Amino acid sequence: MGINMKLVIDGKSLTLELIEKYINSNCEVVLSANAKKRVIKARNLIEKWIAEDKVIYGVTTGFGEFANVKIEHEQIKELQKNLIISHSAGVGENLPPFIVKIMMLLRANALAHGNSGIRLSTLEILLEMINKNIIPVIPSQGSVGSSGDLAPLSHLVLAMIGEGEVQIYKNVLTDNPHKIKIESAKKVLKKYGLIPVELGAKEGLALINGTQMMTAFAAYICINAKKLIKTADISAALSHEALRGTDKAYDPRLHKLRPYPGQITTAENMLALIKGSEIRTSHLENDTRVQDSYSIRCIPQIHGASRDTIDYVTSRVEIEINSVNDNPLIFPEEGDHREGGNFHGQPMALAMDFMSIALSELANVSERRIERLVNGSLSQLPRFLTKKGGLNSGLMISQYTAAALVSENKVLSHPASVDSIPTSANQEDHNSMGSIAARKCFQILKNVQTVIAIELLTASQGIEFLKPLKCGIGTGIAYSEIRKSIAPINNDRILYKEINKALELVLSGRILSAIEKKINLK
Repeated sequence: MGINMKLVIDGKSLTLELIEKYINSNCEVVLSANAKKRVIKARNLIEKWIAEDKVIYGVTTGFGEFANVKIEHEQIKELQKNLIISHSAGVGENLPPFIVKIMMLLRANALAHGNSGIRLSTLEILLEMINKNIIPVIPSQGSVGSSGDLAPLSHLVLAMIGEGEVQIYKNVLTDNPHKIKIESAKKVLKKYGLIPVELGAKEGLALINGTQMMTAFAAYICINAKKLIKTADISAALSHEALRGTDKAYDPRLHKLRPYPGQITTAENMLALIKGSEIRTSHLENDTRVQDSYSIRCIPQIHGASRDTIDYVTSRVEIEINSVNDNPLIFPEEGDHREGGNFHGQPMALAMDFMSIALSELANVSERRIERLVNGSLSQLPRFLTKKGGLNSGLMISQYTAAALVSENKVLSHPASVDSIPTSANQEDHNSMGSIAARKCFQILKNVQTVIAIELLTASQGIEFLKPLKCGIGTGIAYSEIRKSIAPINNDRILYKEINKALELVLSGRILSAIEKKINLK
């Protein structure tokens, strides 16, 4: 998808790949012709019911505990506006702009299904904001995960009706939100020739009753987790080289006897990465060790289990991004509606808790390899990977940093989904806490990326002491890419700067991209 290409949404065919391209570019988002027809058809039914003075939840009644309060026809618009204003109760730090932009796309995609009863003109204002990179300012806290992400989505809609605040971005991934002015939504909409929405019947509820905040986080996490698992294999293989491990534990015959897909894939990746290693060949005959420690020997089993979890969670997120999750839902073909609970965030809550555990384990085992690398008693390398130990501390404290992040992840991995606090006078007596699960998982993702970066930094330093022997095909490419940004550490340097350089290599995908030009990692 080029920068001038269009992303056509229809409520049914959005993918994580398209979402990644969407946040990496300023492509125009448009509705498919069939989606427009479905949206109009559902809206016509809403208008018919209003004319007939039917009692329908959220259309001609109050919300939550107020579902039994009938709203008069002339008060319907006020009802919808009051819903947005009263539900805009978020607190805390603002959401990252790329998460908000994904939220906007996901909400538009759900409405494009044509089962929510929103006016086409209202949906098109949301698309105009997306296309002009008008990003609502949304606080990150306040959602209990059902009825959907009410507070965060209310702040999104607050901007649509000209009551909230927004920021204008050129690129939501690279622009620093702290350096971009927060402006009145009303002022910005006017600047771009957009008229604030005057919400009609059902529209406020249709816009805020959904799982789009937690799912936006989940989509972003899945996109990055699928790259991170490969990068974790690369960092593990580089540590394997520096620690002069055996490759016997990656024998495909072994893994066929316990045929988990992720385990088999990881073992194949490890062999592909270290193939042709002079380091490995140099100690084939004289190596007295029968087998390596678990953090090396069990890489296929540990990384493989996380890989399978990432794949499973991704499959759940792919369902959610193309789901309709507001209430009530409209069925234009049958001329019917149903009150239900598609807004409930339990599927995403459980998925994000599972993903948190899987990602945390990647960092857990990575930190153990970092410890072996800096521990001279275990690595047979200079202590803390410095030639002048005592005068220099080398990479001693890099392991402390990894340990701190790993420990933090253990706290963050406590599942949010096992908690529930009733809301709305106990009418909503079970809430998913999916938004909390997703936000925690997002922080875990960032921590794991940093731990893997520290392992790359540490393992590449270990390789220095094995020269002139060369690494394998894949590990050699990884080492070369690292050395383009980070020189060998011969004397103590300010370590956070080196860690940040390694982290940039992880986040940019530069190492992974360079390797995949030569090796087909799975």
